[in-house]
Amino acid sequence: MAKGEVASVKLTTTAIAIVEAFEADAGAGLEQMDKSDFALPFLKALTNNSDEIGVVEGAMPGMIFNTVTQELFDGKKGLVVVPTAYVRQYIEWAPRGSGSSGAPVQIYSATSDILSRTHRISGDNKDYLDNGNYIENTANHYVMVVSEDGIPTPALIVMKSTQLKKSRKWNSMMMSVKLMGKNGPYTPPIYSQMYRLTTLQESNDKGKWYGWEIERIGSIPSEQIASVYMPAKQFAESVCRGEVKVKHESENIESDANIPF
Repeated sequence: MAKGEVASVKLTTTAIAIVEAFEADAGAGLEQMDKSDFALPFLKALTNNSDEIGVVEGAMPGMIFNTVTQELFDGKKGLVVVPTAYVRQYIEWAPRGSGSSGAPVQIYSATSDILSRTHRISGDNKDYLDNGNYIENTANHYVMVVSEDGIPTPALIVMKSTQLKKSRKWNSMMMSVKLMGKNGPYTPPIYSQMYRLTTLQESNDKGKWYGWEIERIGSIPSEQIASVYMPAKQFAESVCRGEVKVKHESENIESDANIPF
């Protein structure tokens, strides 16, 4: 055996030993942390006036941005996600420049009658309360993002304003999935399916922006049941139990650019 081959064997043996050590100590240091100690990433389709443009290096309109990892993804290539849960809310915001903290004033459930207490101002498509704040109909899609190496991580996609129609389309796609079981066709859990999310430029007479495009890939492959399906199911159950906390923040998206619904 040549000297180079001996060195290669030793290096490989060392690398295996390191991986085994890492796995043996899996999770060490995280024992005192619970779900309230973690920030849930938002996935954003960057548009021309997104806060990240000119601030995050390499950020361009049409890219997809992870607010926690600060990663940027090609909007044309997109991301593979597994939907896990859907929650619709009405969020009350103070107008920009009013000295607010950027956090919601109040969050109402989808069954609230809050919209009945709002009014429209001529030339403005927001629903205003008498106190000057406005209400946004907000669709929250909780997902697991599946990386190219098959590792799933949780995230949240918020759709509002012009993107509500995309949310409804996605919900319809999920509802229409049917698989054949021993007792006939059935609707599988939404976290059994994989989708590719990309971005596409949209426009109207007010301007241009980037919105979501959603394409169903198909069911999670059998070899990824343990690595993707089970974590997605666990995340869905956590959302349903109310264990996943979301920190909504005001952002410059199309709804703030006077683009009509």
